[in-house]
Amino acid sequence: MDSFEINKIAGAALGGVLALLIISNVGDALVSPKHLEKPVYVVEGVEAEGAAAGGEAEAAAEAPKDPPVEQLLASASVENGQKQFAKCASCHTVDKGGAAKVGPNLWGVVGNKHGHMEGFAYSDAIKGKPGNWEYAGLYEFLRSPKDYAPGTKMGFAGLKKPQDRADLIAYLRAQADSPVPLP
Repeated sequence: MDSFEINKIAGAALGGVLALLIISNVGDALVSPKHLEKPVYVVEGVEAEGAAAGGEAEAAAEAPKDPPVEQLLASASVENGQKQFAKCASCHTVDKGGAAKVGPNLWGVVGNKHGHMEGFAYSDAIKGKPGNWEYAGLYEFLRSPKDYAPGTKMGFAGLKKPQDRADLIAYLRAQADSPVPLP
């Protein structure tokens, strides 16, 4: 192959790249995308871009404080709690005497000690938590497991809506031989 053939191949490649750049720029000029002010579909458990980009303090300052769990439990829906539990069912069961999955069985968890299921390999973060799974503690844990127990093995991001957390707690409360009295 002589140098003239190599020049033709290189020229064709460069010409193709140049043509693609021109077509791309002309296309962008003719059709400009409309950027939305807020996302159309919000994925629960995923932080907004502003918070992820270093605006955590600003987001926390602007975020309203959650109402107390005692107030929400008064109107909590066990049926909606069962629907919320569907998010947990891939890792947990609530059957009496049921086996553990990735996470422990949650039968009788409300009012029970942290690390309540015998034989389950809890993280040190959960085993080291003093006390029992009271309503306020469960409420905070379900909001953000990693904030409640730093170092927990639970990978769930949490439930952001306070009423969803209260409904789930009401459902978990009902999954016991003798449910713990409401506060």
